[in-house]
Amino acid sequence: YQRRVRAGRGGPGTPSRAGSTTPSRTPGGGTTPGRGPLKSNIKQRSVLRTPGTPSNSDTPGRGTPRRTPGRRPAESLVFKEEVQKHNVHTLVFRSLKRTHDLFLYDQWAALPTPDDLKASRKSYKRQSEYASVKDMDAPVIAKKENVPKTPGNELVEVTTPKNSSTGEKISNALAMANPNNSNKMITLASRRAALPKPQWHAPWKLMRVISGHLGWVRCVDVDHTNDWFVTGSADRTIKIWDLGSGTLKLSLTGHISTVRGVAVSDRHPYLFSCGEDKQVKCWDLEQNKVIRHYHGHLSAVYSLSIHPTLDVLCSVGRDSTCRVWDMRTKSCIHTLTGHTNTVSSVLTQATEPQIITASHDTTMRLWDIVAGKTRATLTNHKKSIRSLVLHPTQYTFASASADNIKQWKCPGGEFIQNLSGHNAILNTLALNQDGVLVSGADNGTIHFWDWKTGYNFQRVQSQVQPGSLDSEAGIFAMKFDKSGSRLITCETDKTIKIYKEDDTALEEPINWKPDLLRKKY
Repeated sequence: YQRRVRAGRGGPGTPSRAGSTTPSRTPGGGTTPGRGPLKSNIKQRSVLRTPGTPSNSDTPGRGTPRRTPGRRPAESLVFKEEVQKHNVHTLVFRSLKRTHDLFLYDQWAALPTPDDLKASRKSYKRQSEYASVKDMDAPVIAKKENVPKTPGNELVEVTTPKNSSTGEKISNALAMANPNNSNKMITLASRRAALPKPQWHAPWKLMRVISGHLGWVRCVDVDHTNDWFVTGSADRTIKIWDLGSGTLKLSLTGHISTVRGVAVSDRHPYLFSCGEDKQVKCWDLEQNKVIRHYHGHLSAVYSLSIHPTLDVLCSVGRDSTCRVWDMRTKSCIHTLTGHTNTVSSVLTQATEPQIITASHDTTMRLWDIVAGKTRATLTNHKKSIRSLVLHPTQYTFASASADNIKQWKCPGGEFIQNLSGHNAILNTLALNQDGVLVSGADNGTIHFWDWKTGYNFQRVQSQVQPGSLDSEAGIFAMKFDKSGSRLITCETDKTIKIYKEDDTALEEPINWKPDLLRKKY
């Protein structure tokens, strides 16, 4: 009875810890009906029993096991011991560490390579791929493949010396004999086409800085005689400059807002201009006054282009349209709609597509000038397009955007290649007859590219004139003169800069590393 009291069970009629009575126990280990329920007694026994200790029912004639002095009851060990908890991150990290220690202890260890692995590979390839033809004679091969044996088209067997160690031939290949030069053999196996190498171009340097405008210089064009060029500015004036000396020849006023585009006609003594005042003007350079106005644009006009063979003028602007004007009658022939944002640039050419437009909606459209409809829409660019340029001799053109410069083929607008690397907002492009493409950016950087390969052979940072901020080193427009030897740039520091090739430069080897995985979109 005292043992039961020590263990907390009590005798017959003794209250338990839970406030209930515990049924009495028989000498055989069973229970007799008492004051407490039988289920709670069974549950308490199962909790107090520890692994490896037989239950009271398994040892007849015995009561509660004797408690060793100095040891805590089993009840306190079960309920008061707290298990240390870890978060999921710690458990997963430990599991990964165990897995790593078990399986990945030598993951960076190199596999053992046999010394004769290369020779084994060659021997296996020779036996598996060329076993049927390596021992054939040339006439047999020609008869089997039904190749006509005409002069210059004879199949011969090219045999290399035998390997001194194995005594077997290293390789036998089929080649086409060239009767004109027997030393040159043209292999029939397909080979990867050689990438074109960039042409060396002389570096460009700053030649002259012209000041005269009182605002940002936004546009430029060169006369077909190559004697003078014209610029338009945010000071609402149009100025004509001497190309050789850089002196001011004439100033024209008439716009009431920023002049955004100028174009000089090659077949007429006319100068066309457009601006943010929604106006398109035709200037007679013999009388130096405006003789025609072209009304129709609903917002600012950003660019102009004169058709090279027709008396047609195209203008684009912020109203998302391209308007085709008759020069003489001032009537609007077509209003080309389809763009969903500002149309920033327009090109015209004598062949199809005769009109090409670029917009801030990231698309370009090739237009049918007769039907007044879109021939094709190019959606490759991912950001707004601000400039277009035509190649002077090839049937191609280029477009500039903040993502990259893309080259296209006419008339369908097939993509040619990307020119990546000018990571800035590109405002303008210029191209000359020597294949030098120039891109000007909003941060004052000028990149020179080889048109054929897309190799960037020179980078120039424009320097602002004294008294200007460094943030005013931006390029708005560029144009080559008719000879392609002078580059005229219009900048945000209110100056006009003229660049030329360095005549003293010597040709150097080109360190060109082409990108083999060029994007084809």
